[in-house]
Amino acid sequence: MADNGDEEYRIQQGDYVVLKRGDIFKAVQIVPKKKIIFEKQWFFLDNAVGNLYSTTFEISSGGILQPQKLKETGNPSDLKEAGTDNRNIVDDGKSQKLTRDDIETLKEQGLKGQEIIQQLIENSSTFRDKTEYAQDKYIKKKKKKYENTVTILKPSCRILAMMYHGREPGKICHLRYDTLAQMLTLANIHAHSKVLVFETCAGLVLGSIMERMGGYGSVIQMYPGGGPVRAGVESFGFPAHFHDTLHEFPICHVNALLAGELDTTAKDPTAEEKLNLAADEEQIQPEAEQQGSPEEQNMETNAAQDQEKIEKEKRREAKAQERKVKLEEKRKKLAAAAALLEGRNADGLVIASRFHPCPVLMTLLKFLAPSRPFVVYSQYKETLIECYTKLKEQGGTVNLRLSDTWLRHYQVLPNRTHPVLLMSGGGGYLLSGTTVAMDQSKPAASQRSEEPAPKRQKVKDTEG
Repeated sequence: MADNGDEEYRIQQGDYVVLKRGDIFKAVQIVPKKKIIFEKQWFFLDNAVGNLYSTTFEISSGGILQPQKLKETGNPSDLKEAGTDNRNIVDDGKSQKLTRDDIETLKEQGLKGQEIIQQLIENSSTFRDKTEYAQDKYIKKKKKKYENTVTILKPSCRILAMMYHGREPGKICHLRYDTLAQMLTLANIHAHSKVLVFETCAGLVLGSIMERMGGYGSVIQMYPGGGPVRAGVESFGFPAHFHDTLHEFPICHVNALLAGELDTTAKDPTAEEKLNLAADEEQIQPEAEQQGSPEEQNMETNAAQDQEKIEKEKRREAKAQERKVKLEEKRKKLAAAAALLEGRNADGLVIASRFHPCPVLMTLLKFLAPSRPFVVYSQYKETLIECYTKLKEQGGTVNLRLSDTWLRHYQVLPNRTHPVLLMSGGGGYLLSGTTVAMDQSKPAASQRSEEPAPKRQKVKDTEG
């Protein structure tokens, strides 16, 4: 049992991992002999297998990873002299004696990043005149440039959210990781619950919900278009049983399901048309090939022609059968998701998409049980203000709250703790609330009209 627990924290073949250098992240899969390019460097991840997650590796010649030794993580100049101020230092580009060619020669000789940094310090005429803070800043800058190291991390919703927000924020609707954490909390995501998700954030929100639920319960993804997008879910590297809890349902069939008109046993006409078109194209292609080469047909015998036709017919039938199996699987998934939604007893709703959330929210709220939370994310507050107004008019919700998130990073160092100058301008807006059961016999408008009018204050006459 101890070995199995230890394996969970060790890098295995086929695992999805996150590479880290500084503030840069990249999600990759451990594949034997696959060249990985990260931050203008290439290497192989074969040697990382068997090591613990969060291990820092040094990239040696030939792209081979070697675990970095603890003694090499120290400061390259522990015993250094420091000046009192930098007022007499002139940045004229002549303080460094080593040229670019000299540095390339050191690299060819096999010197590592720490050793090159030490050479740069020794050949700098102004390093000892700098203040201690300026020296640390200089070393940090050179480490970033010359140290060939990479850290391998285990994927999590926080790390993947930071990766997407740093590299491609538009793919996740500029959703920041602190906003994502608030969404999971406000929606009360936990194991053994039934959660509805509508998102266009490359699967990041969906994967975060699945991670929080731990493989227990059910997640129903409502998707627009022809199929769900789950690129971010793959990067989490979930076990197989996690995917058993994931269901999908097209948003275009929601109104039919609410009206009781959805027939999950009927065949999808659009899918059948595609199947017939593909079969027709396959029939046309061999005919065109036969017309294009009449001389070769004359040379072949009738037996060879018959054999070729039989083989093509078998291949066509096999492909048609494969398509039918896929259509049947899709139909079964649709029926399973519809069965979960028909009870209208979902435990939570999370919306984070590039589409206008108001019509989606009003429709999907009907699938929630009373006293259940919901949360909507949008990059713009105007769309959420419209949702807030509609919910107030319609009724059936309480504790409505529209909020924005603000995050600021701080540099924490001795005698120089201060906010980081560059920060995110905004983390989007959140609309959250809780559903309640309504009296269906009376509409919300009539309930408001029957409220008693406020009593007027009587004015006492005073006699002089």
